[in-house]
Amino acid sequence: MYLKGSKLSLNKKRHKPNGWLLFFLVVGIGLLLYFNLVVVPVMNPPFVPTPTPTRDPVSYVEEADQLAAEGKYLQAVEVYQGAINADPQNIQNYLKIARLQIYTNQLEQAKVNAQNAILLDATNSDAFALLGWAKGFQKEYLAGEVDAKKAIELDMNSGLAHAAYAYILGLRVEAGMDEIDTMDKAIEESRTAIALEPNLLEAHWARGYVLEITSNYEEAVNELEIAVGLNPYIARVYIALGRNQINTGQLDQAVFQFTKAYSLNPTDPTPNLFISRIYGMLGEWEKGIQYGTAALRDGPADPILYANLGTLYYRKGQYNQAADYLELAVRGGTNEDGVAVEGIPLSYDLTTIETYSRYGLALAKINSCSPAVTIANALLTTVADNENAVFNANEILKICEENLLNPPTATPAPTPTTATGPTATGPTATPQP
Repeated sequence: MYLKGSKLSLNKKRHKPNGWLLFFLVVGIGLLLYFNLVVVPVMNPPFVPTPTPTRDPVSYVEEADQLAAEGKYLQAVEVYQGAINADPQNIQNYLKIARLQIYTNQLEQAKVNAQNAILLDATNSDAFALLGWAKGFQKEYLAGEVDAKKAIELDMNSGLAHAAYAYILGLRVEAGMDEIDTMDKAIEESRTAIALEPNLLEAHWARGYVLEITSNYEEAVNELEIAVGLNPYIARVYIALGRNQINTGQLDQAVFQFTKAYSLNPTDPTPNLFISRIYGMLGEWEKGIQYGTAALRDGPADPILYANLGTLYYRKGQYNQAADYLELAVRGGTNEDGVAVEGIPLSYDLTTIETYSRYGLALAKINSCSPAVTIANALLTTVADNENAVFNANEILKICEENLLNPPTATPAPTPTTATGPTATGPTATPQP
């Protein structure tokens, strides 16, 4: 029987299901599920590199500690940074890297890491001491003093805190900010630092500095020799030792210390500057100019280095060259390589007065009297209480007056001296005092 209008037959026979088809269908679904749930999650996507295992922070610290023990401070700093990146909550790594950065004159970075340590633990005395020390070296004396005093407040028995405070107070005195009371406090703090931690490098370093600025040079040498014995890898300490040996007449030993400092930090112009000055003291102008030129190569924006070379040329009698270098030191400007140099303001600092005096005298001796008279007047008005300044100013005016009355006969300028810097291994010559 059929329904009208329909093709459906109620009596039509049904086909039996295909068993093999059902089998393959079930197997296919199973494989599809296995692939999606098991295979795909463990497969690396195409063109995506396999992740590198994260390095254990402890391995960074062990490597950095070893490098620091060997005096390889710049390398150690890089590895400590790796440790910080791997474990940014470990305060000790910030303290270690900040300390090494102070040793290597990376003062801005040292401040950042000391501040990071304080963020992790605002009660850590060492963090405040290191922050204050770095600020002091950057001439932020008052801010550095606040940090050093905070370090002492947090730990009265910290030799590092007392050493930092002593050094900063000494820097203030040397900068002319304070005198007797501050100096007495610096002496007291340096003694306290050594009493608390007699084997602490910073304690003897600070004590040596305080003795230096109080003109106790022999005692300063003794303290700084102890500091070098405790840590033979800090260029700053060798420079401090050399400065004091100059004042004790140990010129050959001083050259040795500056040479050692140069080998530890060959980008710092300071060691070559001091060696240059030593040869100037001995009247060995060519050697002095050689090392002065090497110093200038490493610090082309530093007016002190131009003043040093200008002084050497002046004392050698090459007044044209002297005037050129001294002009950059006094007035500032741009050197022949396009580097900007900021002039040194006239003040009661003795070295600055000598620089201005020699500049004016050099100008007068080459009959460039208009700027020479300007310098003389500056000396007479700005530092009128200094006898040497007044004497030199009057000499400048006297020479220019004589030039006006008896104009000098023009003579060819002396042939410039070609100076070469020291070899890559640093200066090695030793003057004979």
